Amino acid sequence: MPANMQTVEIKAFVPARDLEQSKRFYRDLGFEIPWSSDDLAYLHAGDCSFLLRSLDDEAHAASFMMHLLVADVDAWWRHVEEQGLRERYGVRAEPPADRPWRIRDFVLADPSGVTWRIGTNLGGPHA
Repeated sequence: MPANMQTVEIKAFVPARDLEQSKRFYRDLGFEIPWSSDDLAYLHAGDCSFLLRSLDDEAHAASFMMHLLVADVDAWWRHVEEQGLRERYGVRAEPPADRPWRIRDFVLADPSGVTWRIGTNLGGPHA
């Protein structure tokens, strides 16, 4: 690839039916929001980031999925539990499990129905 075509970053535009509620959820999950407007917010945790976009499209949100690779999935799960995200936001959360694709992850849906798989590599030949 030519040097002037070097990539720097890629971000997804994650749909949010209620932007303010979604921003609260993601803050509680552990993301920071350094910038926000009436219809868009920039979120990040460590070196990972995405854009939260005000979009009231239930079908789109329900089919949207994000994958976040973390150093310690069990610590993230404990945080989800300690924050009471399921109860406070009425979202779906499934505890961590080791998957055949060599990742230990858990499933968490945000208030708009976007599914997140948050996981840790288990190691081995394809980690």
